[in-house]
Amino acid sequence: MRVVLSLILSLSCLPAIAQEGPSFDCSKATSSAEELICADADLAKLDRIVAERFSAALSVAGALDAGAEKAVADLRTYQRGWIGGRDECWKASDLRSCVEQAYLTREGQLVAYWMLEEPTGTAFWTCDGNPANEVVTMFFDTTLPSARIERGDRVSTASLSPTGSGSRYDGDFGQFIWIKGDEATYREPDPDGTSHACVLASSN
Repeated sequence: MRVVLSLILSLSCLPAIAQEGPSFDCSKATSSAEELICADADLAKLDRIVAERFSAALSVAGALDAGAEKAVADLRTYQRGWIGGRDECWKASDLRSCVEQAYLTREGQLVAYWMLEEPTGTAFWTCDGNPANEVVTMFFDTTLPSARIERGDRVSTASLSPTGSGSRYDGDFGQFIWIKGDEATYREPDPDGTSHACVLASSN
């Protein structure tokens, strides 16, 4: 954690990305999503935020004691895939909403997975009445609140979703944790998709 925090502090001393326009060259915009971002100050700001988060994540990945080269390569590949997904927003009924959601979700993913900030809280859940069946959630105060979910040796991320009660964080492939007080329902990602009834064991 100290390595991560020192990297973040060092990054904060670097010149900030220009505060006008997105992180990319608008003269080279090729997709409808990029053209929209170049014309929308709020989306341009989100683009700068995600670019800064991605740069910080690359620094953390590159400083890993083992597997740094692969981690950096995988992160770059995932980011390219995310950009491709963002550009697919032209298919959505509301282009702007789709692009905005893509950025909000991606910021949360980068922060939560790479621990770019200290979590605002951590909760330990015992599921199905078995102390060995534990889910750990860490929460982050990103633009769209996000969570890091740890179960066994698997780490995933999720974003806060609108719900009528409690707090629900949705991840990829149908994964979610829906928290209501000291109880939660945790659903595994597809293709497993198993749901577990969990109770709060401890939190900080």
